[in-house]
Amino acid sequence: KTPEPSHGVPYPQGWQNWATIAVSHRTDNNTLRVILGNDIAVLAARSGNTNPWPEGAILGKVVWKDTQLKRSETATATGGSVHAEFMRKDSKQYINSYGWGWARWVGLEQKPFKKGSEVCIACHTPVKDRDWVFTDPASLP
Repeated sequence: KTPEPSHGVPYPQGWQNWATIAVSHRTDNNTLRVILGNDIAVLAARSGNTNPWPEGAILGKVVWKDTQLKRSETATATGGSVHAEFMRKDSKQYINSYGWGWARWVGLEQKPFKKGSEVCIACHTPVKDRDWVFTDPASLP
């Protein structure tokens, strides 16, 4: 069953098969993140066309608790699912939210985030000059 929209943004179908753009680790809340993109976002990331991101780009961030790996004292791995959040670039549809549709689905059940998208925008305000995106695409050999 497809989860309900979050903040008016439809749940992106097939995101589990999207390519990775980057990874991150938040030390303030002890989470690991994989940043994924649809085909438009991946092409932009690989070509350096990310400020601004092109129309139709969708960035996904899948978040897990950072957990000590049981088989290694020097490694951590993904623990419990926290949420999956997405930014959908459509300057016409999301004119009132800086050209992005902001959405989050919580836990393995993917329940729509109940707080408004203002929470997302407030967090991303420090990177408004980077088209509201924190992520630097990872370099690939």
